[in-house]
Amino acid sequence: MNWYITVLKKYAVFSGRATRSEYGYFILINTIITLILIVIGNSIGNNLLDTVYSLGVFVPTLAVTARRLHDIGKSGWWQLLLFIPIIGIITLIIFLVKDSMPFDNLYGPNPKELLDSNHPV
Repeated sequence: MNWYITVLKKYAVFSGRATRSEYGYFILINTIITLILIVIGNSIGNNLLDTVYSLGVFVPTLAVTARRLHDIGKSGWWQLLLFIPIIGIITLIIFLVKDSMPFDNLYGPNPKELLDSNHPV
C-alpha cells in the first residue's frame, strides 16, 4: 500500500525514475480498486464511481509509467505505444517489466541503490 500512496504523492511528477515495485504495486492496487468500484457501480446501476476514480488516477498513472520507462533509460513518450494494437502493447509491457539500469542515467540515480543505502542490511 505504501507504493500506491507514494505514487499518489508524486501526482504529476514525470521526472526521475520508478522501480518495478513502485510501478507494479501501484498498478495492482489500482486494478483492485477499479474492479471493486465496477462491481459496486454495477450493483447500484451507476458506474460514476469508477469513472471519477479513473479520472482521478489518470495523471498519476501516466507519471509513474513515465518514471518506470525512465528507469530503463527510455523516454516517457514510449507510452504512446499503447495506441499501436497488439505489437505496441506487448512491447510496452516488455519495457515495463525490465530490470532497472544498474547505474545513473539521463533521468537520475538508480532508485534501487537509493533504497539500499537508506536501509543497510
